[in-house]
Amino acid sequence: MPRPLSAILVRALVGDRARGRVIAGGLNLPCALGPAGIVADKREGDGATPRAALKARRVWRRADRGPRPPTPLPVRVTRPGDGWCDDVRHRRYNRPVTLPFAASHEILWREDGLYDLVVELGWNDRPVRRGRGSAIFLHAARPGFTPTAGCVAVAPPALRKLVARLGPATSFRIGALTPRPKRRR
Repeated sequence: MPRPLSAILVRALVGDRARGRVIAGGLNLPCALGPAGIVADKREGDGATPRAALKARRVWRRADRGPRPPTPLPVRVTRPGDGWCDDVRHRRYNRPVTLPFAASHEILWREDGLYDLVVELGWNDRPVRRGRGSAIFLHAARPGFTPTAGCVAVAPPALRKLVARLGPATSFRIGALTPRPKRRR
């Protein structure tokens, strides 16, 4: 297993705030961000990716969709009843929950493959502050890198490579802009 990276940079592209680059130990990967881009004052439902240094907390994976990735991070197998509370009024706000769950929540067992492998990022979790945003993850991107709800998303093969380079001390440094890559002619 490769040595975990200490820092991974996430930058928005100039002129397209919903897309960016993930720079990680020699990898320079395209990514999708929230449609509002990267913001310093993240709020629930704003469609923004938080500007912050976020620790990689743990990996969630669907065991039926691929092997366990090599990583020193804790790994939890996602089950059909797993969700994540995004209701700012609920005491379980920004925490995993078991479905069915009456309050507003995100479903972690998805059919579209976006959450087959997820890295839980440490946003608004120690302590939780109501309304500051929830469920900020690193996960698989949709085709075309369409915007996320505020997460960072990369191509599935790149996600597996990144997960293998994460450890408990890895920090995702989300912020700043980077120039758009030049198009090849």
